[in-house]
Amino acid sequence: MRDRNGILLHFQKIMTSGMVVFLLIACSPAPAVTDTVTERSTTLAAPAGTSLPPTPEPAPTIARIPPALPGMYQSTLLHPLDVPRTYIQDTCQYLRNKWNPFSAQPGTVVMIIMLQSIYKGPVEETGGIFVGDLNIFMDELKRQSFVAINTKQLLAFMERNVYIPQRSVLIIQDSRRQADNFNKHFRGFWENWGWPVVNGFPSQPDTPESLWLENAQLENEGWVDHQAQGVMIGGSMNDDTSKAILTRELQGPKDAFAQYFHKNPIAIIWPGGGFGLRPVQAARELGYQLGFTTNSRGPVMYNWVPQADALDPERPAYAPEAAIGDPLMTLPRYWPSQVLQSIDKVRIMGNEAAEWAQANKEIELEYYDIVCVPTHGPIPEP
Repeated sequence: MRDRNGILLHFQKIMTSGMVVFLLIACSPAPAVTDTVTERSTTLAAPAGTSLPPTPEPAPTIARIPPALPGMYQSTLLHPLDVPRTYIQDTCQYLRNKWNPFSAQPGTVVMIIMLQSIYKGPVEETGGIFVGDLNIFMDELKRQSFVAINTKQLLAFMERNVYIPQRSVLIIQDSRRQADNFNKHFRGFWENWGWPVVNGFPSQPDTPESLWLENAQLENEGWVDHQAQGVMIGGSMNDDTSKAILTRELQGPKDAFAQYFHKNPIAIIWPGGGFGLRPVQAARELGYQLGFTTNSRGPVMYNWVPQADALDPERPAYAPEAAIGDPLMTLPRYWPSQVLQSIDKVRIMGNEAAEWAQANKEIELEYYDIVCVPTHGPIPEP
């Protein structure tokens, strides 16, 4: 019995020792196998003595070289001394405006016409016209698809290529006129065709109140567009004109127009056709944005105004404008006697300019895409 108890006691000791060993094994950390697996995987992926292939580098970007831009359209129909000038300084802005599908089409042309008095009998002054001849050239303009515009439309077109009819005409009659003049000679064109007329109105101090008021009525009706023509009839401005007279001739109309027409004139029809660098600079400082001479050099287009560098002995009355460097303030005008014979030429120049633009469109658009898109954005889609 004693031996049996001894055997049981010995067996319990063995079991207790086994349980202790088991618990020690269970609580010990598992052996680390990560390094082995990683090393084995690495060994399998890249055996000894081999190297990984190099990562290919991206192909170098080749800089696009912008093409040389073509020159401007030239016309053999202009006098050899009358050379087209540009005035838009920003090439990218010019190209964006030119090819914007919502702007005026390339080749859009404007014929600016100057008129003095309109006569029922013999013409008594230079720049005057017989009423029958006026009707003839107006009908011819209409027949050849010209459309009359006003001064604001011309300014928007010349500065930003804002849409106007592809063949446009600006008709300017100089000097103070009674309402009867416009009613007899131009109201029919307004009512039948929607054609406005511009009046270069001198703001003389002795202008009767009644004349101001009847012209104000025409202005309010929206078809007679009054613009400034100085103050004193017969006056003229040049580089020798005193500052006091420049102020009188340029500020005077602004004051009078504000009082009677409730508008600010944006154009100066240079009195007597006289102009100069100082008058142009003074006009700009006072807010004028267009100026009209009596030089008959041709039509105008967006960023395209014919001007001369030097006095032409054959046309001594045409003062050269190019040295002033401001084509918008020295725009040309056709004399009434030249209109009928010039309509065909103006139409042809517009057509040729349109063809020239289309022939060079791809080059200009490529230049714009390379040079201008980063700063000016893409040209709008139609």
